[in-house]
Amino acid sequence: MAGRPIYNAIFRNNYTMLGVVFVSAFAFETIYDSTMNRIWDNINKGRQWKDIRSRYVDEE
Repeated sequence: MAGRPIYNAIFRNNYTMLGVVFVSAFAFETIYDSTMNRIWDNINKGRQWKDIRSRYVDEE
């Protein structure tokens, strides 16, 4: 059976499965967040404070 090694490695122990779920959710959230920020920055290039700050704030 093809799923037996996955079951034995991950799903057999409840704590292991819970750890895999939390780590997977954290990794997905991190990747999704950075991707969405990159897309947002590309769409709004030149209109964000970080892009126009030098026009209004004197660097000392």
